[in-house]
Amino acid sequence: MSPARAFSSPLGPAITSYLALKHALGRCFAAEAAVLAHLDRFLVAQPAAAGALGAERFAAWSLTLAHLTPTVRRNRMRIVRNLCLYLRRTDPGCFVPDASGFPAPHTPCRPHIFTEEQIVRLLGAAADLRPRSTSPLCPEVFRLAIVLLYTAGLRRGEVVRLVLADYDRDDRTLLVRASKFHKSRLVALSHDAAREMERYLVVRRRLPHAADAPLLVSRSGGLGAYSGASFGHSLRRLFRRAEVRTAQGRLPRVHDLRHYPACRIIPTQCAPSTSNTVALRVGGDWTRDNQRLSRNVRSVSPGW
Repeated sequence: MSPARAFSSPLGPAITSYLALKHALGRCFAAEAAVLAHLDRFLVAQPAAAGALGAERFAAWSLTLAHLTPTVRRNRMRIVRNLCLYLRRTDPGCFVPDASGFPAPHTPCRPHIFTEEQIVRLLGAAADLRPRSTSPLCPEVFRLAIVLLYTAGLRRGEVVRLVLADYDRDDRTLLVRASKFHKSRLVALSHDAAREMERYLVVRRRLPHAADAPLLVSRSGGLGAYSGASFGHSLRRLFRRAEVRTAQGRLPRVHDLRHYPACRIIPTQCAPSTSNTVALRVGGDWTRDNQRLSRNVRSVSPGW
């Protein structure tokens, strides 16, 4: 757990107790703590005569978020409103912002659906990468990353947090630990996806490979996992290198790779190594895989 933040405004003790309550309930609350820290710094910079947090000071703080999208502004204002609702439990006169005045959320972005031809180009571009001192397995890492993102529907952060012990060779599953909403899950891989994994593990084991070592390994600042930001940046560079664009001419989001029909197929042209003639059906027989998974799935604790 990250060290406790120090809050210096008159609202600081209340923020500290509010965060302590959420942590005691098992919530990470890191993003919320960052927003409340921003509010705390804003209040510290205000004249002491301005008084406690009220409608005017809340409106002034909200103006500091003007550079953000409406949905982000709405979420951050809602975090402060929830703090005020907590304070109202002991102080009935406490100010609570009116949510009806918050920005309306914008329409969610429609995901880009990658075509087979684009996946061909992406895997070809990954094969053309060269190992670097900071990424000794660069071609292999990004080939496997594309396979997992596209065929298993994993998120970027889930991929970079995988460790070697998360892959079960016998069951052909990946254990995704404490992901969105702090939930863990088992993800079934098809035979061909498992073969991709086994092929990668052959080269991965040339480097230190303790059970808790990262699956996708980097040497930036020492042997370890990629950060989500650097991994996303590298994937976007791969999109650019492969000339993969949306219908509007923009680079797709990394997250868009997981938006695809349930039966995902790696095109024929994307065979591993030097051969381009083997079709890799990574989607697999999902009825069979799900039956197998249901026999092996267990209650996965977020604390694992």
